Amino acid sequence: MSTWRMARLIARKDLRIERRSRIVTNQVLPFAGITMVSFAFALDKQDVLDTVAPGLIWLATMFSLLVLVQRAFLVETDDGALDAMRVAGIDPRAIFIGKAMGLAVQLFVLEVLLVLAAVIFYGESIPSDRTGSGVVLLVTTMICATCGLAAVGTLYGGLAAGFKGSETLLPLLMLPAVAPVLIGATKAVESAVGTAGAVVSEGWQWVGLLTVFAVAFGAGGTLAFGSLIDD
Repeated sequence: MSTWRMARLIARKDLRIERRSRIVTNQVLPFAGITMVSFAFALDKQDVLDTVAPGLIWLATMFSLLVLVQRAFLVETDDGALDAMRVAGIDPRAIFIGKAMGLAVQLFVLEVLLVLAAVIFYGESIPSDRTGSGVVLLVTTMICATCGLAAVGTLYGGLAAGFKGSETLLPLLMLPAVAPVLIGATKAVESAVGTAGAVVSEGWQWVGLLTVFAVAFGAGGTLAFGSLIDD
């Protein structure tokens, strides 16, 4: 069986588990919503919210990512499923790609809902220029950032899964690593929605940063994941 076919099966398995357990629906989404509402109450000024709303969207995404990653690897380590896959001879590259694909789907859905929450709670407006360039930039940013976050989350989730106290170790490892995504995605979304007079053309350079980040961690994670989970 090819690596990509096995990766698709692993991703499908993860998504099926989440659909049946409803952890994302019952825990992650309420957590992300409470985070957005808490930001609104903490800032409590519309002009400030208008300025920082893109950053708050991605901060809520980062916090939710921690929960998603911990959940994704808890399923594998509780009953030894990850070790069983390795003993069965499944290519670790397929495990990494499959886990990252499943995580990316969940993250993208979460990001869409967080953007809608920003519209409701913060009064943000979806870009609606004639050419649709703002919408294209927004969607492209979300896709590139999602790929990068999923790659980092899977890589460090696999690393932390083998240690005791992984719940506290994972944030220490992952949050510094995703700082470029937080910065780049925030700047790109600011350009997409026109925050503080930003224009769409300014956002594409940040999309380039997000793309390089996603490719680097995707390639690095694919090569290194087997060694990490074996150790």
